[in-house]
Amino acid sequence: MRIDVVTIFPDYLAALDLSLVGKARRTGLLDLRVHDLRDWTTDRHRTVDDTPFGGGAGMVMRPDIWGRALDDVLGGPPAQSRLVVPTPSGEVFTQRHAEALAGEEHLVFACGRYEGIDARVAEHYRAAGVPVSELSIGDYVLNGGEVAALVMIEAVARLVPGMVGNPESLVEESHGAAGLLEYPVYTKPPEWAGLEVPEVLLSGHHGRVERWRRDEAITRTSARRPDMIEALDPATLDKHDLRLLAELGWAVADGRLARTPA
Repeated sequence: MRIDVVTIFPDYLAALDLSLVGKARRTGLLDLRVHDLRDWTTDRHRTVDDTPFGGGAGMVMRPDIWGRALDDVLGGPPAQSRLVVPTPSGEVFTQRHAEALAGEEHLVFACGRYEGIDARVAEHYRAAGVPVSELSIGDYVLNGGEVAALVMIEAVARLVPGMVGNPESLVEESHGAAGLLEYPVYTKPPEWAGLEVPEVLLSGHHGRVERWRRDEAITRTSARRPDMIEALDPATLDKHDLRLLAELGWAVADGRLARTPA
């Protein structure tokens, strides 16, 4: 998989050399390149922005500069590359987006700054047949798209085959294929600060451990993310799951899970 990042602060992406992403980059599992947008400027000041039409505060990144950069970085047939624009006005990025992006051959992240990138850039590349994803990592505003790009790249890269040592961990973790938050995890020592590891985890009984973890995942998800419980397909749940959910105040109605009246 190839990922390109275009930014005016290339050093901001130095974190991509660390941990599993950095290892994948060094071994060739991931072809990851960072580009300085200012390399495509033509004036001596290397200007990438200008004042907004219609007035207002801040500066807007120029479409002509971005156009030259993206034409070079995207390369090849349009449909083979996807342009990703981190922006607070985009669709909220989720694990489902990460899974979809992990299936792409080539991703190009365009990191905006100031008041953002001229809207014609996304419009132009969509019209040219390039798939464009405008994505937000949450309901808040950052100084630029670099932090969001780091978040999305790590979420995507760890799904590339060979990146994570044990692929089963991708199923059990929060927001994975199970559709639940992950259960609580523990390690040595078995007693710390007056707190003990749940006895079942020390039992060596794999069936009991698996059931405990499933129950804890359901309980935690019900308390913290009821929207995820609502999204579960009741047909995928066993009798124990449904009994626990009933105890937590959920019932199946019209083929969906819903809160029972208090």
